[in-house]
Amino acid sequence: MIELNESNPFIHDPYVRAQPEAQAFWSAAAENRFLLKACRNCEKFHWYPRVICPLCGSSETEWRPASGDANLHTFSVIQRTEVPYVLAYVELAEGPIMMSNIVDCDVNHLRIGQPLKALFTRAPEGRRVPVFAPRDAI
Repeated sequence: MIELNESNPFIHDPYVRAQPEAQAFWSAAAENRFLLKACRNCEKFHWYPRVICPLCGSSETEWRPASGDANLHTFSVIQRTEVPYVLAYVELAEGPIMMSNIVDCDVNHLRIGQPLKALFTRAPEGRRVPVFAPRDAI
């Protein structure tokens, strides 16, 4: 849980404060480490982080290091904005599918199933968030 004191780097971030169960994720991301919730009962990973496993209903969940490897599941190039960007669903090597951005790439060369690797970038509020880039671009 988030301790509400000034020594916590996320004290002023409303997004992180709204999801105290994800504190470990944001702390790891601040160090460029990717964590996922996993269930000790069914042994499966899940995204987004929850205290109850959505796959089997167990409350025996824990944070585990994730590889950061993924494949492009689907994507859309958002062009009606000042700076175009790629919004995508990526399938993590551990199984879950998560929404993120694809960066450091030529959007005309993206393809479904393309291998990706997680990177971390700073959000406007200061927290580090995972984004993905084609493996051959890293």
